[in-house]
Amino acid sequence: MKEHSYFKLYKPYGYLSQFVNHQTKRKSKKLLGELNDFPNETMAVGRLDEKSEGLLLLTTDGKFSNYITSSAIEKEYHVMVDGLIIPEIISELENGVEISVEGKAYKTKPCEAKILTDTSHVFERFVRDQRHGITSWLSITITEGKFRQVRKMTAKVGLPTLRLVRVRIGDYKLGVMKPAEVLPISY
Repeated sequence: MKEHSYFKLYKPYGYLSQFVNHQTKRKSKKLLGELNDFPNETMAVGRLDEKSEGLLLLTTDGKFSNYITSSAIEKEYHVMVDGLIIPEIISELENGVEISVEGKAYKTKPCEAKILTDTSHVFERFVRDQRHGITSWLSITITEGKFRQVRKMTAKVGLPTLRLVRVRIGDYKLGVMKPAEVLPISY
């Protein structure tokens, strides 16, 4: 029986969640394979878009990948938004908001949302100058993973996402990892 490999990675901002670039117009994009010498057949479990960062699981095990991307597993994101978060916005997010998925209206499933007052665990990265307005942080935990879902959810409630960091997938946590850091994990 084949021995599988499992890793957790702090995907840095500016990287695609893939190992091979099949696109002609985006040839110069940074790929995960540049971060480490991963075993052949390693794949990203789910995705984080190029402008998102944080916890990404990698494996050579397709069954593990299918399980982790299922709706049985929570994904937690810490999100810097443009504007001030108020309790009414938290309620709106928790109850589900209508976003567009593949050109059709879609109401997100209820989720967990809360205002973050301590972001000392988030690796510092310049996003924008304070003179451009107030920013605030929130935590959103979802079980689904529609394309750019969290960004669409915050935009829908009038708080565009400025920075998105995935901090947890099920029991796997980002912890104090630094961008581009890779750690082996067990399954």
